[in-house]
Amino acid sequence: MSASRPKESLRDAYGQTLAELGALDPRMVVLDADLSGSTRTALFGQKFPERFFNVGVMEPTMMTIAAGLALGGRTVFASTFAVFAAGQAYNTVRQSICYNHANVKIVATHGGLLVGGDGGTHQMVEDIGLMRGLPGMTVVVPADAPTTRAAVRAVAERDGPAYLRLPRENLPVVTDGSFKIGVAAELRSGADLTIVAVGALVARALEVAEELSHVGVSTRVLDLASVKPFDAPALLRAARETGALLVLEEHSVLTGVGALVAATTAENYPVPVRRVGVPDVFGESGEPWALLDRYGMSKERIREEAWELLRLRGKVQ
Repeated sequence: MSASRPKESLRDAYGQTLAELGALDPRMVVLDADLSGSTRTALFGQKFPERFFNVGVMEPTMMTIAAGLALGGRTVFASTFAVFAAGQAYNTVRQSICYNHANVKIVATHGGLLVGGDGGTHQMVEDIGLMRGLPGMTVVVPADAPTTRAAVRAVAERDGPAYLRLPRENLPVVTDGSFKIGVAAELRSGADLTIVAVGALVARALEVAEELSHVGVSTRVLDLASVKPFDAPALLRAARETGALLVLEEHSVLTGVGALVAATTAENYPVPVRRVGVPDVFGESGEPWALLDRYGMSKERIREEAWELLRLRGKVQ
């Protein structure tokens, strides 16, 4: 974590933006599954109680209602924790929302290991892969509050289903909020190596890139907040121009962004790719940021993987 960058709540950014959009779009409705204080949908509910529905602890039912409202002409936001939105309600999201191309925006909070003390049962690290595999689903993983605000507006304007994944923890502000669906933001230019990151690990990518610059290594950093659709041209340009890609994600390395990057480069422009993320295990209870270190996403591990890629390219000894 960078001490020099201010931290903001992505959940607060979501709730505030929802309330702003609600004033502009009288067709918008918001649903929650008895977690509106945590997801921050309560901010919308306070301003527009007639368009806010607390469904209770019935996540599949919430998704069914959301699909029905959307097919009736409403713009619908539905929120709960990621483990319930992508796990408990997966088949309903698939059948009721995606199969019907319903205009439902699922904003799932408390994603990843940063749930911390809630432990492995609530640390959803498979959701990006699950949602990315659904036909027609837009998937966004913001790195900070400015990107969250822009992403909520972007999916509200885009027809069809969307999934936004937000963390419980506040994150450093690392972008200017100029998010566009399908576009990767180049947060730092570089010629020796590219780090592709999403969510909480974008800040760590920038920190490692800065440290590497002190020993003469030029590192490009791409924020792949738009996971689906993703910016294949930016990835392939990075592969051609820097020759190696290091992918960072607070998600299973088996099915997430690392798998996406590896497949894209293998099919189009093969270069060395290393993946840093959650291994094939469940998480455990612990201090949120310490869990990232414990499961292999520390800055030290990221530096080691970057150095190994540089060795493979003959950039260092």
